Amino acid sequence: MRTAELFDLTKTAAQPLLSCYDHAEKSLTHLHRFIEKLGGVLDTELYTEISPGVWAAKNAVICESAQILAPCIIGEGAVIRQCAYIRGSVLVGRECVIGNSTEVKNSILFDRVQIPHFNYVGDSVLGYAVHLGAGAVTSNVKSDKSEVYITHDGVRESSGRRKLGAVIGDMSEIGCGAVLCPGTVIGKNTTVYPLTLVRGTVPSGSILKNDGTIVGKY
Repeated sequence: MRTAELFDLTKTAAQPLLSCYDHAEKSLTHLHRFIEKLGGVLDTELYTEISPGVWAAKNAVICESAQILAPCIIGEGAVIRQCAYIRGSVLVGRECVIGNSTEVKNSILFDRVQIPHFNYVGDSVLGYAVHLGAGAVTSNVKSDKSEVYITHDGVRESSGRRKLGAVIGDMSEIGCGAVLCPGTVIGKNTTVYPLTLVRGTVPSGSILKNDGTIVGKY
């Protein structure tokens, strides 16, 4: 699925980057530099550089036990809870929640994303208001460490990356304990049942059940 099919780009500060690519995962290669450049031009009335290369909105709530590595931008009204670990190259949108013992690296989180409990998000793009239930993770490396392939419009193609997690469309819900295999694409407004192993592409507006059955929401 193409970037325009998955996301409302007005809901992220990464719009200038994502709009350059038909497929959102391509943006991840350039995310580090994009964050560094964007951080340098943020409104100083709203943002402050809390450590070298880490910019946070002044009204964001960041617990002392959280560790945040550069480069990173934390949007307005975001909440970074106890023991969160942000490993760099992460763009955190407005009103996002990164919770207890959650780890994030090289990822774009659109506004209002919630990854609140024991989640791992690596090399991924999470659309507007995406929610990961407790313990849901994006696996970003294959067991044999080979290149990750991704399916677009029914065609399986090389991503050009050895590390690639998931691309999740706006307003999708990932159930507790779900595992999204490397290169997973989930359409917008889609629900994944708890404890589900997800591979390939799941259409927009659908429900993925534990047994792999996909049904439409409407």
